[in-house]
Amino acid sequence: DVQLQASGGGLVQAGGSLRLSCATSGFTFEDYAIVWFRQVQGREREGVGCISPSDDSTYYGGSFRGRFTVSSDHARKIVHLRMNRIEPEDTAVYYCGIERIGCTLNSYYVDAWGQGTLVTVSS
Repeated sequence: DVQLQASGGGLVQAGGSLRLSCATSGFTFEDYAIVWFRQVQGREREGVGCISPSDDSTYYGGSFRGRFTVSSDHARKIVHLRMNRIEPEDTAVYYCGIERIGCTLNSYYVDAWGQGTLVTVSS
């Protein structure tokens, strides 16, 4: 079974940094894109960033490029989301997922989701 376990959320001050992790199992790591989305209550999930472990190519939603970085640890099959210069508007539940089709950052194409991890940013 596909397992996606997001972790690393918590309370962080604005301007700080945080690293989220998505531990994966139950599928061939290089065959899927691993995506990060976030969701604020009452709003749709928003694509943050994505990595294709087959070649470690990365893609980002426009507002996150340059501040957030997605990376993969092939040996441990973990994908990280490094968040820098965090803003109060980054407060959300962050989810990881997998896309067989590749990085689209469109939730319609996400084949499986992990549980979310909450990031709360204090100003």
